[in-house]
Amino acid sequence: MSTKTLRIPTADGQADAFAAFPDGGERHPGVLLYADAFGDRPVLREMARELAGHGYYVLVPHFLYRNGPAPLVELPEHIGEEARSAIIARLMPLIEEHLVGERVESDADAFLRFLVAQPEVGAGPVGVTGYCIGGLLAVRTASAFPEQVAAVAGFHCPVVADGPEGLHRMLSKITAQVHLGHAETDLTPEALGELNRALDAAGVSHTSEIYPGTVHGFTMADTDAFNASGLERHWNRLLPLLDRALAG
Repeated sequence: MSTKTLRIPTADGQADAFAAFPDGGERHPGVLLYADAFGDRPVLREMARELAGHGYYVLVPHFLYRNGPAPLVELPEHIGEEARSAIIARLMPLIEEHLVGERVESDADAFLRFLVAQPEVGAGPVGVTGYCIGGLLAVRTASAFPEQVAAVAGFHCPVVADGPEGLHRMLSKITAQVHLGHAETDLTPEALGELNRALDAAGVSHTSEIYPGTVHGFTMADTDAFNASGLERHWNRLLPLLDRALAG
């Protein structure tokens, strides 16, 4: 397994990034991985390495690069509930600022261009996945660049954050295969039904489900929210999705 740190040129500067990919000099399908609110850290890099071990070039960009290099705040080795609340309070204004206007789409364009230009990345479409706010960024990337993104996944992500009209606009442009894995505490069964009907109405090929017994952040092993069975279910959904969409 090879890893490297990189700098991605964007319209507003340079985003630091982490990449993981198989050894051997061959070219592999590219996957853009958006971190959760806490950003690039050991657990995210381990997840990138895990995914790369299945035959992908995985790029993890620091999407809040305008506010400084990662990490933007000092993170404890384990993010307990008390620390989580304080950290989120500091990061949320930056995240909210990032979501308005054209920043997400402009950065996604730069990230995708950089990803497919890497010598270890093969020709063809790419996959995008994300966690928490990164899941929303992943879905917005798939919506903005349907000709490039063949698979998109989001886990414990606020995909309905922009309301019904914003959701419809976003979903209507997606041609990728989609999987959404929701925390039990993030979405009621009724809200899940509304979301899935919106996906159907937009003609999106999808699976979208609540992961039983999970809370927001369940994939992250360095937080109190971590749920081992939820993480395993996430891999059992993500890997086949990427294989179907990107194989060959």
